[in-house]
Amino acid sequence: MTDAPATPAIEGWFTTGPEPALVASRCTTCGSTFFPPTSGFCRNPACSGEDFEATELSRRGRVWSYTDAQYQPPAPYIPASDPYVPFALAAVELPEGIVVLGQLAKGYGVDDVRVGSEVEVVVETLYTDDSGERTIWRWLPVKPGPATELGEEADQ
Repeated sequence: MTDAPATPAIEGWFTTGPEPALVASRCTTCGSTFFPPTSGFCRNPACSGEDFEATELSRRGRVWSYTDAQYQPPAPYIPASDPYVPFALAAVELPEGIVVLGQLAKGYGVDDVRVGSEVEVVVETLYTDDSGERTIWRWLPVKPGPATELGEEADQ
């Protein structure tokens, strides 16, 4: 292993540091937001915009759907272990109105989330090679607040 600093496995898709965030593209013509970041032309069919600005998305969102990957994805996927260990995926709706698919944080699975539960972006090591650690963003379940008599989270 090397003493090289950790670097994102995918440059430009997320920030690092104590409060990481996903980085999206916002069309300067219509204001539509896209993740992963895009260029060239606006994906909004009603817009002819071609210019974008980078924008950080909200760090927290709500689980829209979730599943687990019981099978090993094909290349270029790099398994974290041998033999393959299944991992959980969550589609998360952000306040910006878009849904972003990503893995749940290490140590969390489908039993740790429900539709509507809150998650936040974290950065974790995806793999390590001869040039150092490669990091990726994942969704970390946020612990719920105190439950009410109806079994729902209390307002805080």
